[in-house]
Amino acid sequence: MLKQQLENVKNSAPLVHNITNYVTVNDCANILLACGGSPIMADDPSDAEEITAICGGLNINIGTLNQRTIPSMLAAGKKANECGHPVLLDPVGAGASSLRTQTAFQLMEEVRFAAIRGNSSEIKTLALGEGTTKGVDADMADAVTEDTLAGSADFARKFAAKTEAIIVITGAIDIISDANTTFAVRNGHPMMSRITGSGCMLSALTAAYLTANPDTPLQACLAAVCAMGLCGERAFERLSSREGSASFRTYLIDEMFNLDGETLERGAKYEIL
Repeated sequence: MLKQQLENVKNSAPLVHNITNYVTVNDCANILLACGGSPIMADDPSDAEEITAICGGLNINIGTLNQRTIPSMLAAGKKANECGHPVLLDPVGAGASSLRTQTAFQLMEEVRFAAIRGNSSEIKTLALGEGTTKGVDADMADAVTEDTLAGSADFARKFAAKTEAIIVITGAIDIISDANTTFAVRNGHPMMSRITGSGCMLSALTAAYLTANPDTPLQACLAAVCAMGLCGERAFERLSSREGSASFRTYLIDEMFNLDGETLERGAKYEIL
């Protein structure tokens, strides 16, 4: 199943429009190129809608919001909906400030999302209207653990039913759910939290998988999450005793570039809940 999702990305080279944050925009572009996709970034209001129309998918990331990009996100999202292209929302830091939280709610009200990907605190904020974060990181009280896994899965299913989107909650244990089926993924490595942008890269990657696999959005999200986590594991294995987070970031992108379907199938660690 996952092998086909990956191969569809490599064979179709999906063009993904990213309105993302300027801290990680280069990494998002590189992870898309590494997986076989093609990135384009346009966040000016006079440009975003037209660029969206020529792309196959849209990734909206609210990590560095400003009054210029919010109208661009809304216009691009509506244009993607009009074109029938999948749209992913990454609500970075929702719950940390009024602007981020209100913008995320406005986007959800005015744009139809194929998937919403965030950490547990961000998703909790969107689902319940309130939450806590540690900057743009999840509050430990919201973390998905073995003890909270069943409850978190039920929470994700209900939110998926409400939004009609695939819900992707990422952390030490990842949850991917639509209204009926929920997966838990245990791929990944703690080193991924030591570099900025691993979540942003995953959102860009997931948008590419959604674009290349329009008929199987749940499986596309599962494949993207497994692929990112597996590449994180393999990147860490390559580190020497004198290398650290900068080398890890480079190896992560290298591993994504070299990942094939058979390796993904063998290395993916997931289960249906």
